[in-house]
Amino acid sequence: QVQLVESGGGLVQPGGSLRLSCAASRSIFSINVMGWYRQAPGKERELVADITSGGIPSYTDSVKGRFTISRDNAKNTVYLQMNSLKPEDTAVYYCNVRGTYYLTKVPSESWGQGTQVTVSS
Repeated sequence: QVQLVESGGGLVQPGGSLRLSCAASRSIFSINVMGWYRQAPGKERELVADITSGGIPSYTDSVKGRFTISRDNAKNTVYLQMNSLKPEDTAVYYCNVRGTYYLTKVPSESWGQGTQVTVSS
């Protein structure tokens, strides 16, 4: 199993910034893609951003230009820098990693516990 430890959530005023981090430890599969999902009240969980092992990022349209995803492969850690935050960014943010088992090459994934981000004045 893979342990994912998230940090960086909290309460911030509109226009403020937060940086989320997610560190993977004791991985039993090779991690290829790391990303962030979020789930707002009354909404379905959605992909916010992800990044490949080669450093290619993808973003949902609503956060383009405001959020930046990055990763440190040596530390198996992914970050989400969130700037110009809006009330509609309020959600629980979940770290997600995807890869394949070392022995069988079967795809697998792990989820973090979620961290609350609240944007409010």
